[in-house]
Amino acid sequence: MVSPTQSEGYLMGQNPNPDSLDIRCPDLETRNLTYMLPSGVKALCQVSISFYKGEFVLLAGRNGSGKTLLARQLVGLLRPTEGSVLFRGVPLPRCLDKARQKVGLVFQDADSQVLGQTIEEELRFGPENLGVPEEEIQRRVETVIRLLDLEQNLLTPPDRLSGGEKRRLAIGGILTIQPELLILDEPFANLDYPGIVSVLHLLLQLKEKGIGIILITHELEKALAHADRLVILEKGRIVEDGTVQTIAPRAGQYGLHPLDFSRTPLESCTWLPR
Repeated sequence: MVSPTQSEGYLMGQNPNPDSLDIRCPDLETRNLTYMLPSGVKALCQVSISFYKGEFVLLAGRNGSGKTLLARQLVGLLRPTEGSVLFRGVPLPRCLDKARQKVGLVFQDADSQVLGQTIEEELRFGPENLGVPEEEIQRRVETVIRLLDLEQNLLTPPDRLSGGEKRRLAIGGILTIQPELLILDEPFANLDYPGIVSVLHLLLQLKEKGIGIILITHELEKALAHADRLVILEKGRIVEDGTVQTIAPRAGQYGLHPLDFSRTPLESCTWLPR
């Protein structure tokens, strides 16, 4: 796992200062978080979990287990009924603007997130709204467009992109605000094989740059080989949180595909070509 101190300034080309961060404090965490639906059902119950920059975490569970609701809590789109969400030890409501510059959420439906009329407009939207100087915006757009492998006419409308390209553009719109943690809700949904490969390749590039990845999925076989941790939600509770090797063989208990590493090597649990 990449050290939590290695991602600061990944787009700025700066060397991070390890002394500037307290590695004992999670970058993002929940404490006894409970969320009750209007119907009175507890959709999340006593969830306590921590995330750090540089980690690649798979957050898995069957449909309806609470994965998407937890992601929305982590970025302040929903507020807990009980418990709390903290960003670097500070309750999220007290630092929401700062947290949203450092923690990005990519929704499952890219069409609902990509609002720009062109590729360039989409990439510029975030930093423009943060008041970033024009010269810096242009530098970030140029950096991200190369990373996305979308070096085409920046005036191309997003609706002309393939599913995989549009998903990468949705990620790029977050990257131009320079996040340190990236949450992706079912990023492989409705993509063909080339689209899945392109998105997964991008996520691994981001991991190498020190960005924390929280990947929500119920399809473990697509990315399990790259994960540092596997977390499983069941009926709104965290039932497993630990190493892939320990937890993946028990995944069948929670409606996921179990893996027998004596038959299926961990390194083969990826959709990247070998």
